[in-house]
Amino acid sequence: MTKNVYFIFEVAVKPGRFEDFKTLIADQVEATQTNEPDTLNYEWAISDDRQVCHLYERFQDSAAATTHIHSFATKFAARFAEAAKITRLVVYGTPSAQVKESLATLSPVYMLPFDGFGR
Repeated sequence: MTKNVYFIFEVAVKPGRFEDFKTLIADQVEATQTNEPDTLNYEWAISDDRQVCHLYERFQDSAAATTHIHSFATKFAARFAEAAKITRLVVYGTPSAQVKESLATLSPVYMLPFDGFGR
């Protein structure tokens, strides 16, 4: 097993806010790709009706997840709250207490490593 920490978010796009949301996500992707080398995956998917998004985030470790959470909170959280709402968060791996504390208000479901491998 690895030290990687994974998040899967489900997000509801607020009515009439898709264009704002789309611009915001592009800004977030660029900032994450440019400034967070230990963010290993940052992938968005959207439903056909553009009302529901899933976000898959994978981090090298809890320190990288903490860096990302802080960056999101300071740079993007206000814009995000105007355009969308997080409806579900599932966290995989063994995140640190600091990561858990940072995510607590989102009432995440935690899934611990059980068995398997990665390539």
